[in-house]
This record gives sequence, structure tokens and C-alpha cells, in this order.
Amino acid sequence: MDDTVRRREEAPVAAPHAPAPAPSPAPAVLTAPAPRRTKSLDTDPGLPHRRWWTPYLFLLPGLVMVVLFSLWPFVNTVILSLTDAQILKGGRFIGLENYGRALGDPDFWTATVNSVVYLAVVVPCLVLLPLALAVLVQRKIPGIGFFRSAFYTPVIASAVVVGLIWQWVLRSDGLVNTVFEKLHLISGPVPFLTDSTMLLISAMIVTIWKGLGYYMVFYLAALGNVPASLYEAAALDGAGAVRRFFSITIPSVKPMMLLVGTLSAISALRVFTEIYILGGESGGPGGGARTLPFLIRQVGLGFAGETGYAAAISILLFLLTLVFSLLGHRLSKGDER
Repeated sequence: MDDTVRRREEAPVAAPHAPAPAPSPAPAVLTAPAPRRTKSLDTDPGLPHRRWWTPYLFLLPGLVMVVLFSLWPFVNTVILSLTDAQILKGGRFIGLENYGRALGDPDFWTATVNSVVYLAVVVPCLVLLPLALAVLVQRKIPGIGFFRSAFYTPVIASAVVVGLIWQWVLRSDGLVNTVFEKLHLISGPVPFLTDSTMLLISAMIVTIWKGLGYYMVFYLAALGNVPASLYEAAALDGAGAVRRFFSITIPSVKPMMLLVGTLSAISALRVFTEIYILGGESGGPGGGARTLPFLIRQVGLGFAGETGYAAAISILLFLLTLVFSLLGHRLSKGDER
């Protein structure tokens, strides 16, 4: 018994049960702050100038002008061409009768031939002569600025003023006939303004004279982009001025020549002022020098003006102009290839 007590006293006393250590807290994860929700610019009532339709407000004035002064007049002309409307009364729908009447009208064909001949003569002159003029005035010589201004002066002059000047020059007792008679070159006045053919030629001269300076500026801009090194290399190879012109200048400005040809063709088909000022309201003796715009004006005005028939001629003129415009566009595309 004593041994039992002694063994109990000698036995090591067990340490009291220690509590388990508390788990250390997990490190905090750093997260990015949530992005602030911003209002959409398209729906923000505080920013009305940022709405989706804002850009269209800038286009609206131009679109209104195009609709009022281009699109609607064209649509109205098409509608009128299908009626027998007159200047002082409305019309009824007659379909394509006005077009059939125009195709059978000798005056329409005379005006069409005059317009096409006018184009065939004026366009080559306004393509080639301004180019030659631009090559001349491009040279840096003393006083060349005066000649540039002088050549451009007819462009800024009014077409009516130009027509009146040439009427004074070409009439029977005008400057040209007076000088020719003093030099004994003619026995009688040349009928510049009293013969249909001569009147048409005189109007062509006025158109060419007035357009020279205008298209010269086009060519000056194109010639400014031609590298001078090309001319220097050609000169070193022994090429003369004529050879350089045909081998360098013309190929370099060929796209501009096509543009000038298209613009001058459209202008030639719309010629009116020159014929009216030089030939009067009748368009020359018996109306033999009338062009399509002149005929449209003559048919559509007056108390008995046939606006429906005039509108049909206008549409035919538009189609003729469109043909030459597409032809010029086709030539420019072929040149790019």
C-alpha cells in the first residue's frame, strides 16, 4: 500500500490541458474599388449637346438647302414634264406626250444640234488653250504677275458686261468691221451678229475668251505638282521644249485635262447669255442660233408659256448633259488604269 502511494507521489503530474491557439486571421485581400457608374452621354439629361442626334443638327441646314433648291425643283420639273401645264394655269397628266412632241419638233433638233456643235468646238479649245497659257505664265520672268491678272480679268467680269462689250466689237459698225474696212480687207460689214452661223461662232469666241483664265488656274495648280527634276532630266537627255511638253507636261496633267473637259462640256451645254446678248430675244435670224437653254426659256415664258413642254425639254437636256458627264468619268477611270 505504501508502495502504491509512493508511486503515485513520484508519478509526474500531467500539465493541465492548454487551449488550442486561435487560428490567425487570413490576410485581407486588396481589391480595387468598384468603378463609379457614370451616366451615358446619350441619355444624360444634363448634357443635351451630347445626344446621338447632335451631329445631324450640323447637317440639317445643308440638307434643307439641298432639298429645297436642288432635289425638290428637279422632282417638280419631272412632274411638270408629264403634264400640259401652262404659265397661268395648272395642267392635267398627259404622260410622255411632251417628250414625243419634243422629238418631233424641228426647233428642238435645231437647238440640240447647235448645242452639240457648240460643245464640239468650245471644249477642245478650253482644254488645250488654257494649258498652253498656263505653261507660258508659269515662267518666272519680270512682269508675269501682270499677265496672269490680265488673263484672269474676264473671269471675274459679268457675263452680261462681257456680252455687251463683244456686241459693240462685232456689230456692223463695230470695232472689227471698222478696222477691216479701213484696211480695205472687206467690201462690206461681216455679218457677225446677223447671220445664224456667224452668230454661233461669235458666241463660241466669247465663251472661249471668258473661260481661258478660269481653266488656266486649274492647270497652274496641276503644273505645280509636276517635279522639276523630270524637266531637268529630260533637258540633260537633249529633249527640247516641244518634246518635254508632249512627254512630260501632258501626261502629268492628263487627269486635269479630263476634268476641264467635263466641266467645259457641261458649261457649253448650258450656254445662254452669250446667245441672248449677241443675238437678241429671238436667238438670231429666225432663231437659227438657239441652243437648248435658250429654247427652254423661249417656250416656257410669256402669257402662253408652256411650262410642261419646257420642263420636258429640260429633262432631255439633263439626260444629254448626263451622257457627257458619264463619258468624262469613264475616260478618267480608263486613264487611271
